[in-house]
Amino acid sequence: MTINCNGSLMDLSAPRVMGILNVTPDSFHDGGRYTDIAAILQRAGQMIQEGADIIDVGGMSSKPGGIIISPEEELSRVVPAIEAIHERYPDIILSIDTIHAAVAAEAVAHGASIINDISAGALDKDMIHTVAALKVPYIIMHMQGTPETMQQAPTYHNVVTEVMDYLILRMQFCREAGIKDVIIDPGFGFGKTNEHNFALLKRLALFKILNVPILAGLSRKSMITKTLGIKNAEALNGTTALNMAALINGANILRVHDVKEAREAIALYLAMIRA
Repeated sequence: MTINCNGSLMDLSAPRVMGILNVTPDSFHDGGRYTDIAAILQRAGQMIQEGADIIDVGGMSSKPGGIIISPEEELSRVVPAIEAIHERYPDIILSIDTIHAAVAAEAVAHGASIINDISAGALDKDMIHTVAALKVPYIIMHMQGTPETMQQAPTYHNVVTEVMDYLILRMQFCREAGIKDVIIDPGFGFGKTNEHNFALLKRLALFKILNVPILAGLSRKSMITKTLGIKNAEALNGTTALNMAALINGANILRVHDVKEAREAIALYLAMIRA
């Protein structure tokens, strides 16, 4: 359970925290907060101080109904951010959250060392071969449809087996292309109803049979807000509760907006399993 991030080996035998840094005007929780370099660096520094192992920089909102933007527009947002963070904090592992191969390549050239793709290469035919050439870890996620359409009418016969079958197929494409480090993400909230999301979380341990690291992205999502009847800003406690469930069921990476609380959840989880 190690991944090679541009020569830096990260051990995932103990869970890690990926902090979300959206440099977008319209992301569902923090859109518009981090659109200038000073704010970006302040937020990155805060997450590092709170214990982030990875910072995931995103330049396109993938919220339900979100529109896919051009690589050029995305590059104009993420490259200055990645460049600035890498210069100020050279030891932090940076991930680029993108569906575009061109964006992935430029981000790695400017300091990113992980590619996080919500489409698992399905929306850009060049992505998988680009990742293979870059020799960086690749996070592949399951999504039914696209951000614009995914929540219109998500339907499955068996969500767990269908998500697993999809990830197995995409993993095969990655292996055939020569990608060595693959991380899987079941895609909570991406083309799933609340029932689908909780079924996946309940059975997350089944994905361990694929023998690759598992990323869980549950932070402040609608499966929390809809279930509890609360607003997104009130969903931290629910996020922590579901993060603990994910850890118990085998998650290796928690992708979160709130790094300190995720780090505390991991500390308590480790104390429990070591008792």
